[in-house]
Amino acid sequence: MNGLPPVGKVDRELFEKTIYNKLGAKNKKVLIGPEHGVDASAIKINKNKAMVISEDPTFSMPSIQNQFGWAVVHICASDVAVLGVDPELMTICLLLPPETEDSQFQQIWNQIHTECKKHNITIVGGHTGVYPGIPAPLNGGGTVIGYGNPKDLTPPSNAQTGDKIIMTKGPAIEATGILAHKSEKQLKTKYNTKLIEKAKKRYHDMTVLKDAAIARKHSNAMHDATEGGIINGIHEITQASKKGCKIHKNKIPIPPEIKAVCNHHNINPLTSISEGTLLLTCPPKNTNKIQKNLKKNNIQSWIIGEITPQKNGTKIINKNGQEKQLKPVKTDPFWKTFFKKQPEK
Repeated sequence: MNGLPPVGKVDRELFEKTIYNKLGAKNKKVLIGPEHGVDASAIKINKNKAMVISEDPTFSMPSIQNQFGWAVVHICASDVAVLGVDPELMTICLLLPPETEDSQFQQIWNQIHTECKKHNITIVGGHTGVYPGIPAPLNGGGTVIGYGNPKDLTPPSNAQTGDKIIMTKGPAIEATGILAHKSEKQLKTKYNTKLIEKAKKRYHDMTVLKDAAIARKHSNAMHDATEGGIINGIHEITQASKKGCKIHKNKIPIPPEIKAVCNHHNINPLTSISEGTLLLTCPPKNTNKIQKNLKKNNIQSWIIGEITPQKNGTKIINKNGQEKQLKPVKTDPFWKTFFKKQPEK
């Protein structure tokens, strides 16, 4: 068996072994190139302008197809937003199974158009086609581009020793939002309707466009906690910035609806995919300003730790005060559940 994961994004070891040193021709215009755990790249246009560019797929399933177009835009555009710039341009590779109804295609594209228009994103190209072997509509790759001043960019590599780490919304946002739809019938045998509906609404929390726009001015680094959840997201920040961290587990809240869905599927909310959770680092003096502005926009946030010197290592303090090493997540537990064959409700 090779080093590929059973499902999900390749880990740092495989990335560095197979991809990192084989990136085609070198180009001096690349300010931020491919890095494991870094959301987007940056290309120098001139002294005061850089192009930020990202690429992301988007998966669907029957229970969430009526919201798929929304997800395509927000999941792809969020990777540019976390570098501190507004997403402006987008291309989409929309692949459809042969049984796709015309009305379904229209719904997906109308949602893409609506969300792009709402966030001032222009679709400038892409590919749309019908192909066998695809179980549900799939965004094979959405490319998003934005522009900003190089000195204002906020990649994970910019985290500084002494920075506080702020988390928005909570853990396992994407896992909860998607799995609450996928397993709604099963959840109803355990939990009340109000809790399940709250979990399903987390689907539309799978975006950091607003979070990042609010926080970028006062942050050093920002990162979208996608595969591997907040634990992996924090670890990726430390690896990119060559720093350590101290995370306080008792300061990470797990809202009831998130706890319910994760418990039902036996997945760890701290290591499950959490598109929509913004992890940012900032000087201690900026925390109040950032959190106050987030709260004004109805976005919850918590200070969950701090950035430390690299020699201190990556640490997480359990609720009993025990200190352990914060390790990268090898395989996100969400994917096994996502692709598991079960009745769609």
